[in-house]
Amino acid sequence: MSTTASEVRESWIPMIAIALAQVLMSFNVAALPVSLSGMVASFGVPPTTIATGIVMYSLAVAGFVMLGGKLVQRFGSTQVFRVVIGLFAIAQVLMVIAPTAIFMLTAQLLAGLAAAVIVPALVALIAHHYHGQQQATAVGALGSARAAAGVSAFLIGGLLGTFIGWRPVFGILVALSVIVFFLSFRLKPQAARPEVKIDAVGVVLAAASIIMIVFGFNNLNRWGLGVASPAAPFDILGMSPAPIMIVAGIILLQIFIAWSKRVQARGGTPLLDLSIISSGQERAAVYAMFTVVGLEAMLNFTVPLYIQIVQGRTPIETTIAMMPFNLTVFFTAMLVVKLYDKVTPRRIAQGGFTLCILGLLWLAWVVRNDWTAVPVMLGLITFGIGQGALVTLVFNVLVTSAPKELAGDVGALRGTTQNLAAGVGTAVAGALLVGLLSAGIMYRVTENTYLPVELQSQLDLDSINFVSNDQLATIMARTSATPAQAAEAVRVNSEARLRALKIGLLLMAAFAALAMIPASRLPAYRPGEIPDGPTPRRTVRREEEGETA
Repeated sequence: MSTTASEVRESWIPMIAIALAQVLMSFNVAALPVSLSGMVASFGVPPTTIATGIVMYSLAVAGFVMLGGKLVQRFGSTQVFRVVIGLFAIAQVLMVIAPTAIFMLTAQLLAGLAAAVIVPALVALIAHHYHGQQQATAVGALGSARAAAGVSAFLIGGLLGTFIGWRPVFGILVALSVIVFFLSFRLKPQAARPEVKIDAVGVVLAAASIIMIVFGFNNLNRWGLGVASPAAPFDILGMSPAPIMIVAGIILLQIFIAWSKRVQARGGTPLLDLSIISSGQERAAVYAMFTVVGLEAMLNFTVPLYIQIVQGRTPIETTIAMMPFNLTVFFTAMLVVKLYDKVTPRRIAQGGFTLCILGLLWLAWVVRNDWTAVPVMLGLITFGIGQGALVTLVFNVLVTSAPKELAGDVGALRGTTQNLAAGVGTAVAGALLVGLLSAGIMYRVTENTYLPVELQSQLDLDSINFVSNDQLATIMARTSATPAQAAEAVRVNSEARLRALKIGLLLMAAFAALAMIPASRLPAYRPGEIPDGPTPRRTVRREEEGETA
């Protein structure tokens, strides 16, 4: 009874600072696709370069969030949180004044390094301030804050981007960072733990593996899927370095896991405590989380790309098109918590992925060049319900299965998984769609008698990218094409773009279908059956490992 009374007396003011910090990070990532056309115009770069900003941010978080988790444990979550919020504010100032795309990419890298520490700090702060039912509510609020930031970014970013410009969007984050910094003084201080050591070898292995994986995926289209393209910085016996980097990154990740097990067996402090994913259920939650975030990143890149670049519409029209999806994710993420005492995580996850599959299949069937059509909105809403149901569920599974002292490790694992998925999802979406577009155009052009070889030689068919009909007409005007040939080129491009979108959505549905396998391995418990602290299975396993060591 005394525990319950103590929980009731806990103030929710610290949670405001924690939730707003989550909003900062999520708003930043969601604002980049909305600002796509404005940045393309300001910097004079293709849309895939702006997508690299998302990848840079995600790469920094995924690569160094495990180090961030240990910094939180060693120096105390409250103190570290306050410092990195200031660093995040500086990154947003750089975004506002960025004169070139390189400057923007550097700002996103700095924001990602700050977020690499904020992510595990949020989980540690929740575990430090709240317990029992309040902790479960706080975890749910963290997921809702992430969804709310997505809605706000699309709404605010769309309005400002259309009527003022993209820079004020990131100016809002500067002001919000200042507010969070002052609210951080309402957090309870947490004692530092100098006994926590930083595994330098683990840091290098983890960062190198994740950076190579994300960087490899991000350059698949530019450097070549198999044979090295002329844009590749180097080649290995004629092969593109992109797939080689991906394979090397996966190998390094396996070495990191083996190294962490060795450190733990010797009684040291590994960069990531692998006991938080020691069971099949916990590993299934990680796989499901990766799929959920990856699908969201792919859709959040695909829709703005087509609306702003292909259709040449404004950011506010992007907001209108994406609003059904974002609002659905937000409200579903809040309301699905009410099902936790009635439906098991396994059933919710299976239902969520089923809705994602159905939504993507429906979109692939009905999508045309009008994203505001009612059938398209229905598909986005269906996908959003599935996404919202999954977005906090898998995180809750990990948090409830780990003891309080490993909250930082759970936060680090969450950050690594989500940002690796966001980076890979965005990079794959860009490479996939550009690759499909390129293949479609090359096939149609070579078979088209209205576009002779002489005209084709005047076009750069080796670096095909997404352009609007107006942009293509301008390009054709610089060639010897007749009006009829220019119109034919526009028609071919329009058909290839739509076909690339449809095939891309079908492949996303297939990716979601694969997630049904780990979803079937999620726990079948209800809240009353959730263990408070380490489960007997984990305790026994740790004892066995100790005896073996």
